[in-house]
Amino acid sequence: MPREIAFHGLYMPSMTLMFLLAAGLAWGLDRFIASVDGYRFFWHPALLRLSLFVCLFGALALTIYG
Repeated sequence: MPREIAFHGLYMPSMTLMFLLAAGLAWGLDRFIASVDGYRFFWHPALLRLSLFVCLFGALALTIYG
């Protein structure tokens, strides 16, 4: 995958696409965990949401820069 993406003549880093993809995946997983009442097993749900996003973003970023 190229390290830049052309979007309407504007070159953006490919990490922008990975960020948006990770945000969408994290949002979907967040909705799933909330629907099955999975947050009652965690001490700090906001910390879980943040760490879920960071792990997804890091895993996606490793596909390009790893």
